[in-house]
Amino acid sequence: MLEAAEYYEEQASGLGAQFTDAVERAVHFVNEHPDSGSCIGEANTLQRWTLRRFPYYVIYRAESEKIYILAVAHQRKRPGYWKNRV
Repeated sequence: MLEAAEYYEEQASGLGAQFTDAVERAVHFVNEHPDSGSCIGEANTLQRWTLRRFPYYVIYRAESEKIYILAVAHQRKRPGYWKNRV
């Protein structure tokens, strides 16, 4: 996430902060509405929420009282790099 924020900031001043704000809003949303994401993975134990403005997903696992954020992953670059975190 930090690398992406730095990249966006290099593209335009303030864009990196807009990216991190979008990630924070997504994390807050999935914390409040954990069943909102699309199920992914073979066992359907993981979910993803798509950021609206940026080509990234928030990959997470919802358990009874906690949400575990596994990755902020680009939709096309290095697919599945986060799978060893499951």
